[in-house]
Order: sequence, then structure tokens, then C-alpha cells
Amino acid sequence: MKKPATSPQAQQALLRVVLPVPLRREFDYLCPQPLPAPGCRVSVPFGNRTLVGLVVSHPEHTEFDLSRIKPVTAVLDDTPVLGGAERQLLAWAAQYYLHPPGEVYFQALPTLLRKGEPAGYKPVEVWHALDGDSAPLARAIKQQQALALLTQGAMPPGELAARGVTSATLNALAKKGLAEKRQTLPTPSDWRGEVTINEDGKPRLTTEQALAVSLLQQAEGFSPFLLEGITGSGKTEVYLQAMEPVLKAGRQVLVMVPEIGLTPQTIARFQRRFSLPVCTLHSAMNERERLDAWLACKDGSAAIVIGTRSALLTPFARLGLIIIDEEHDGSFKQQDGFRYHARDLALLRAQQLHIPIVLGSATPSFESLHNAASGKYRLLTLSQRPGSATLAEHLLLDSRHVQLEAGLSPQLQQLMAEELEKGNQVMLFLNRRGYAPALLCHDCGWVADCERCDAHYTWHKSGNRLHCHHCDHQRARPPRCPHCGSTHLVGTGLGTEQVEQALAMLFPQYSTIRIDRDNTRRKGSFEQHLEGIRAGKYQILIGTQMLAKGHHFPDVTLVAMLDVDGALFAGDFRAAERLAQLYIQVAGRAGRASKPGRVILQTHHPDHALLQDLANQGYRHFAHTALQERHQAGLPPYSYQALFRCQATQGEACREFLVPLAQQLAPALPASVLCLGPFSARMERKAGQYRYQMLLQASNRRDLASACRRALAIADTLPAARKVRWSLDMDPQELW
Repeated sequence: MKKPATSPQAQQALLRVVLPVPLRREFDYLCPQPLPAPGCRVSVPFGNRTLVGLVVSHPEHTEFDLSRIKPVTAVLDDTPVLGGAERQLLAWAAQYYLHPPGEVYFQALPTLLRKGEPAGYKPVEVWHALDGDSAPLARAIKQQQALALLTQGAMPPGELAARGVTSATLNALAKKGLAEKRQTLPTPSDWRGEVTINEDGKPRLTTEQALAVSLLQQAEGFSPFLLEGITGSGKTEVYLQAMEPVLKAGRQVLVMVPEIGLTPQTIARFQRRFSLPVCTLHSAMNERERLDAWLACKDGSAAIVIGTRSALLTPFARLGLIIIDEEHDGSFKQQDGFRYHARDLALLRAQQLHIPIVLGSATPSFESLHNAASGKYRLLTLSQRPGSATLAEHLLLDSRHVQLEAGLSPQLQQLMAEELEKGNQVMLFLNRRGYAPALLCHDCGWVADCERCDAHYTWHKSGNRLHCHHCDHQRARPPRCPHCGSTHLVGTGLGTEQVEQALAMLFPQYSTIRIDRDNTRRKGSFEQHLEGIRAGKYQILIGTQMLAKGHHFPDVTLVAMLDVDGALFAGDFRAAERLAQLYIQVAGRAGRASKPGRVILQTHHPDHALLQDLANQGYRHFAHTALQERHQAGLPPYSYQALFRCQATQGEACREFLVPLAQQLAPALPASVLCLGPFSARMERKAGQYRYQMLLQASNRRDLASACRRALAIADTLPAARKVRWSLDMDPQELW
């Protein structure tokens, strides 16, 4: 509730406030007694603007002249929107990631609260029954039925409509004085005495699953577990059964998933097992939906919360367990603004609340495997698929010296035909949208380059347009070459549209579906395509990453990966790890039910050690070897990194900022800290901005943090800092 705070008669005291501004400091204001508690929002003057701030403390002293300290404009909350535990977590995060505290705190608030809106549910309309003579309803059967419903309790119009009660019927009751529509605030549900578990369809656990469930159900206090389970091994069932004692004790469960994994099927599985309020938190929600879900977590009405990265920063009334599915997924690391890693902060939050946390994956990150090996996490392993499902056979197909049709070798086509003739489905994976990744002139060699990036346009034959997948710039495909005038323009390289077109010619008797971001933009279309696949409407599936992750297609018996060789020679030291994770995730779509599966990786480098390791030994063996190489090279997780990024409309401006920064920082660095750069990004220009970076690497976190703080202090003094956009990324997951 907004309260004016400008009374000159009231005794003024100090408030320390964080504001959503890019400054690494807190701000002092005056406020009359009684003071709003830490965690409450206030409206304050800031320059010539009025901002919403968050109270963090009541200091007794200030370094500034009291006569210059401004009073707050208004107090916006009676009770804190962020509790002590949440503020402690966010304060730690601001220190660790060396990010402006106000931006960190406000990341935890829904947009409406950042704007100063009330921290409460929106009033809803409900119909109430009134005392009165119902005799006039003797012949109005529908009105009698509606009134009978309302006498059982007030109901919103939507629920009444679902039961067949029309607005005309309700309005007729209102005219007769027997019902009225009122505005009311939703009442938080208390589900704690009504925890029921649906045992129907509950599968019999394997020995490994039963052991994992037993250990998780017995866990007390802060207990980090790494659940490494091959695809199809039943990790979700382990999650569901691990949740049971937590929910029965009246405590909430947070299940975090990558954005790509938050599907209606995932949510429905939790809803079927537990007859409890399930709440979702994700980027597709509108502002009101987001606030209502946030409030349900905070007041405890949500028993199970399934959310993406930002759900970790949400306040909970009684959080008892955190589960992070696909913990290796890169989407848990925010890549702009406050660059936190939700997995790492989740571990801190579990430690802070003294609760168990489960990190699950078929392909755990190297950091998590290292932590398990060093005893920081307890490792739980699921190496078998339950029931009659068998592990897939892995094959490397040599695509050298053979004629490819839209990226498909004759041998792959033959293997596909064999499975299709048996009535099975096949899936082709190509992580490149469009028809071709470049358009060139066959006569003079001209290539259609993006005007804003150091990259080629992708040619999308559908719509006949050129699209830069880096900056999203689009233009029509030119009818002729702008360099020589030739009309002989051809696509080069492979995209999902091209493969889809080729499949229609190679296998005309079978239905093909392409699933990528281009043809799933319409709301509900992705789910509609998935239902069609499960119903057997399509026999050949071609898609990008969004098709490959987390979906259960029991009739898919062959999965093939096309054109992934580029990842074998990428400059990023994490590229091999990501390729291996992608390979295992894609491979996991094959043979998930009773039918045996095959996984095909078509490559020009069949003898490459990484591919041989994955196909013949599996992910764990590959990871063990790769971690040894990382250890020898002194790379994470055996060292720690921070990355200074800089961008400007001119490359020289970036160098004018980063070169002096590196020069002034170097004398202050201990031997344990290495400074690399500055150097340009692999794609130097993106969206009209030139991009440079400087990497700090240290053998311990303390020295790295100290070096970063020193670098930030230097950066604040450099005149060139005002001419560029720059940022610091602690524990970067990728270089530009």
C-alpha cells in the first residue's frame, strides 16, 4: 500500500536502498518513522527521475552530509516483498558476480513489482448466492441449477461457464435478487493437509532407481546429489518419488528445467502424480501471470513449482527440495545483464536453507562430474532403461568419397528405408535452420553477407528471404547477383528446409515433418506437431535441437546426426563437451520403448578420437579423458575464469578501452592470475557492433575475484569507458 513519506514534522531516519541502475553501490535516503522493513519497496527521487528502490538496511550513520540526503517519495509495501533469506542470497550473488546490487535484487522481482505495482493478487470477479425467495424459479430449470451451484460456494464466471452456466442465466438471477457478482481477492490455498499421490501407472523401479529414491528420501540438511542417468533410464520417476516425503511434510519443491524442456507433457506428468497446486514460471508468461505465480510461491499456495532459470530467484514460503533437470544445459547461465548461473546459485540456496538438491542429467557438465569425483556431490547412477527398452547401437558412417543427396549418404538412405519398411519412425538431426547457410553467385563467387555482422545470410526458401540468424536482420532474396548481374544464385551448405525437400523426393510414400523455430512460432503448433508424431501421423522427423531434447517417441528406431563435424574443430575449449552432450541427447531418442534403436553419426572424420570414444565407450569414458586433458592444460574446472567483454560501433574504441585496462592491471596481478588479450571475438562485428574481450584466468577463486575488483576500479577511471558498452562475466560459459 502506497504511503506518502514526506511529512516534515515526522522524525527522519536513514534508509539504505538499492536501485535498478548500473552502479555498484547502495544509496541513502531519509524516511519518517516507522521505517519500512528491509525487503520493502520505496519510491525515491534519483536525479530528475523517480525510481522504485528496495530497502536493504537501516544504517545509523552515512558518509554523506545529511542536508544533501533526499527523502523517499513513498513507501510502497507494508511487508517485505523479499525476505531475509532471499536478500542474503542476492547480496552474496552481487558480491560474487561483481554486479551492481540493485540490478541483482530487481532480477528477483516480477516486472509489475519493479514498476511499483501492489504486491498482491489482482481482484477477481465471483458470483455469490443471495438470500431470497426462489419460488419464481419454479419453471426456470437452468436458473435453479445455477443457484444450486452458487449455494455451495462462490464461483468465478469461468468455472460456471465450464459447468454450462451462461452469463444470461446469471444475469437473470441477479435481476431477481438471488445472486450478485463481486470483486474479491483470491485466497491462498493451503494444500498441506491434503497431499494425495496417484499410484495408478506408477512404474516398478529398477534396482538403481530404488537405491537412488531411497537415498534421496532419507536425505537431511544440505545434501547435493548428482543423478547421472542415461536417456530413458527413468530420472523423472526418481524425481517424482523423491518429492513424496517433502510434499507430505508440507514443504514446497522447485523443479528447474531448461526453457526448451518446459513442455505441457512435463507439467502434466507432475500434475497426474500429485493432486496439488502446480505452478509454472517461464519467459512466455505475461506480466500479470508472472506476478500471480510469484505470489503463489511466496505465500506457499504453490506446492510444486516448475520453472526455468529465473525461478531460482523467486521467494518461497517453505522450500524443501530443489531439482535441476538437464543440469548441464547452457540456458541455466544468463548471457546478458546479471550473468548468474542458476545451477550454481541453486546449490548456494540449498546450502542456505539446509535442504537437499538434485542435479540430474544424462550428460553431466564437467564441473559437476569433477565435484562428484572430489566428494562435493554424492553420485547416483542409472545405467539401464526400465522394462524391455534396450540401449541403442551406435554407428559412425564415413561420408568421404560418397555422393551425398542433401547431406544423406547412400548407406544412411538404405538404413532409413529398412526402418521405415518395418513401420518405424526415423529422426534426422541438423542444427541449422533454413534451406542453405549461404547464398552465392555461381558465376562470380559473390556471397550474400549480412550488412551488420561478419556472417553470411541464411537463405530460407520458404518465403524466399535472406535471414541473419545472429542479428535477426532479414531481406528479400535478390533476383540477380548485385556484383555481376547473373541470375545463377545458388544455396551452399545444408539446412533443415533442404533436407525436408530432399526427403519428400527420396521417400515420397512416407510423411515428413520438420520441427524448428521457423515452423513452430504459432502458439500451440509445437505441441500439435509432437502429438502428430506420437500418433504416427509422420514417419520421418527432421529437426533442430528443440526436437532432440527430452521427448519420448516410442516408435523412433533410427536417429541420425548430420553435418556436425564443424564442432570438432571449434576454437572454444568447451566445444567438444557440448558436442558430446548433444550427441548423447540426440541418441537418446532412439529405442526408448521395446523396439531396439540405432544411432548414426555421419561424418567425414570417423577416426576422430572424440567420436570413437562417444560411439564405442560412452559419455562417461569420454568425459574422463577430456577432464584429464583439461587438467593438463589448466582449464576449468581446474582453474577459474572471468571475461571482460566490450563492444562499440568502432573496433578502435574497444581497443582504446581494453588495452589500457590490461596494461594498468598487469603489474597488480599475482603469479596465480593470467591475463589474456584483449582480442577480437571470432565474429568481430555483430549487429553493427565490434566486439573485443579480455580473459582473466586464475588457479583459485580468491585471487581471481581480487583481480576483477582491481580491474573494475581501473575501468571506472578510463575515459574510453564512456564510449563503449562493457561487462564482466564471472565463470563464462562461452567466448564471443
